[in-house]
Amino acid sequence: MATYIQVRHHRRRPVAPMRMVGTGLIWLFTGFCLFAFGFMVLSAFKSNREILASPWALPTSMRWENWANAWEQGGFGTAAINSVLLVSTASLTAVAVAAPAAYVLSRGVSRTAAGLTMYFALGLGIPVQVIVLPLYSLMAKLQLIDTMQGLFLVYVATALPFTVFLLTGFFATLPTELVEAAALDGLSPGRTFWQIMFPLARGGLTTALLLNVIGMWNETLLALMFVQSRQNNTLPLALIGFIQSQQYNGADYGALFAGVLITILPIIMVYVWLGNRITQGITAGIGK
Repeated sequence: MATYIQVRHHRRRPVAPMRMVGTGLIWLFTGFCLFAFGFMVLSAFKSNREILASPWALPTSMRWENWANAWEQGGFGTAAINSVLLVSTASLTAVAVAAPAAYVLSRGVSRTAAGLTMYFALGLGIPVQVIVLPLYSLMAKLQLIDTMQGLFLVYVATALPFTVFLLTGFFATLPTELVEAAALDGLSPGRTFWQIMFPLARGGLTTALLLNVIGMWNETLLALMFVQSRQNNTLPLALIGFIQSQQYNGADYGALFAGVLITILPIIMVYVWLGNRITQGITAGIGK
């Protein structure tokens, strides 16, 4: 008996022209960023003469002294320590403060929950430039200008609207049955949050923490306004000061590119290592 197999041919859906254009632009921008990054890496190991004579060629010898000059003369060593301490403590504090607030708002236990959530969302639309002068006046009265404690408070305060808004959407995706079961077992709302809901929200908390780390690491405007002494510089401020010093002392392009890489390499490594978690956390947070 002959057996006939019917093969169905599925037609591919035509790709929309705008999607093709958008995809092409994304890949073009990605290629440009990779090309610029490669150029910086090569230039960080060259002398001034090599950079100007053959900017696209490989370095004839690895000039590690460029990195040493940037680290010492540019003050990147002290700035790196300041950035690590400031960003780690401020981002952890912002997430620790925002998590309970976001949990309460996501449960909607009061009539004001929706209004408060909208209040935090409106905070995302306020440009930082608008609040710089009021913040400066307040910090001057508290004598917190040019202190790491003052910059810490500013970073935490400006990070709260985004962190609360992000975590509210994530906590809303967690099943309410767990809260009801915990209440039947006699757990208080506080214990329910810390022992049950907080561990379940680890993905969203990690995403919020990483996004805050990236934002605070690259932040320049607030640090430029509130930091006045070199010993309190963060890495972006150290880079700005290094560029300004070269205008008067002569340009050392190799050390300059090394300073740029010192500033951006840590955050690039963090994103390459944990970029998938950021995407997964954001997707889960907007899923409801």
